[in-house]
Amino acid sequence: MDRQSGYAGPEIVGMDLHRCRSVLVRTTGAGERLGRTRIDNSPAALKAEIAKAGPAPRVVLEATYGWYWAADALAEAGAEVHLAHPLGVKMFSYRRVKTDERDAADLADLLRMGRLAEAWIAPQDVREVRELVRYRHRLLGARTSAKAQVHAVLGKAGIQVPVNHLFGRAGAEWLARAGLHGTYRLRVDSLLRLIAFLSAEIAAVEKQTTGLLADDPGYRAVQAIPGIGPVLAAVMVAEIGDVHRFASPAKLCSWAGLTPRHRASDTKVHRGSITKQGSKLLRWACVEAIQRSGADTPMGRLRNRIVDRRGVQARSTAKTAAARKLLTLVYYALRDGEVRCLAERTRA
Repeated sequence: MDRQSGYAGPEIVGMDLHRCRSVLVRTTGAGERLGRTRIDNSPAALKAEIAKAGPAPRVVLEATYGWYWAADALAEAGAEVHLAHPLGVKMFSYRRVKTDERDAADLADLLRMGRLAEAWIAPQDVREVRELVRYRHRLLGARTSAKAQVHAVLGKAGIQVPVNHLFGRAGAEWLARAGLHGTYRLRVDSLLRLIAFLSAEIAAVEKQTTGLLADDPGYRAVQAIPGIGPVLAAVMVAEIGDVHRFASPAKLCSWAGLTPRHRASDTKVHRGSITKQGSKLLRWACVEAIQRSGADTPMGRLRNRIVDRRGVQARSTAKTAAARKLLTLVYYALRDGEVRCLAERTRA
């Protein structure tokens, strides 16, 4: 990566990041190629190479596997870091010849021409909370799977469950007396131990998350919205991050993938189902909060109006519309520290 030109402006560097090695391509602001190199992934190696690009180079890498360390190392080296959104660089896959060097060069070209679809680089504190809420969600999925396996074993043994809550106190007492023998008993006991372990881990993660967000005003404000408790509020705060990067609630709903697809050509216009292109966990949290919202809440009234007008077959559509309404309130809660429409209704 030695200099081959007298170009004096900040260099543009495209980085094709992979698990083990990465390729960096340097260009001038006019697109003249200055050099390329392949490095073994490490912060020290990346800093050493990016130092050869001169002061304050503009570096772009894709939001792919393990990008955190690379973005941090580049920022520490004084680079202006840009994160390419994966959906914005899908055109690379349609090339007849696709190499790491071509990908890195194309990223640099998109950046210098101002055509790069960028993703937000979350600060370290937001990343930490995101790691916790996403890990909790995975633990929850593992626990749900273990509970489903207990029901499956009982079904194989032809045993009917006489209690409403199999994994409560009464259910545990009944499982201890259930007529399971041999492999079936061994598997159920193992699953029960696994469920207990996962429950303890989930509680520990929730405690850590609450501690990190204890002084966050947005975290407290969001919980004033009906249907949102500490767990869902943590998910929303972590996944959204800095709400001021969205100009309006509609922009946030679009980013979250809760707005319909729109296809227009000539006189034909088609609006389809929601895009689902944003955070899957955020959409889950919004719908989960809708399930807990009462009929006298803004979301509940909207949901019921749609069902009354379009019938019970529109319940899914009504939940989605209510989820957009709820996310709108979340936007104002995070931006202003309160949701004034709720306070006005309370005073009325």
